[in-house]
Amino acid sequence: VQLQASGGGLVQAGGSLRLSCAASGRTLSNYVMGWFRQAPGKERDFVASIWWSGGNTYYADFVKGRFTISRDNVKGTVYLQMNSLKPDDTAVYYCAARLVRSTVFGSWGQGTQVTVSS
Repeated sequence: VQLQASGGGLVQAGGSLRLSCAASGRTLSNYVMGWFRQAPGKERDFVASIWWSGGNTYYADFVKGRFTISRDNVKGTVYLQMNSLKPDDTAVYYCAARLVRSTVFGSWGQGTQVTVSS
């Protein structure tokens, strides 16, 4: 599956951004989509995931209540709505995909930079 992420930018603390990830190439119902982020000098962290089929969602504790992952089955796009952004949310955000039966995210899009100013 091919992934194309977009929507990053510069925002003030407390603001909002919506990231998009357009997916193509495979039967998306067989996949779990995820968002990850990597801040400078830090490891890549899981942010959120969603099952294409059924829409089950999971979130990292540090984004619960602030971020929402969703999907548009018609457009083949996954979104990450980010509200109440904090400077600590500054990172490169990546979308990824894994088969439902796998535990490894094997497909990755290019990153999109999110910068939150204080």
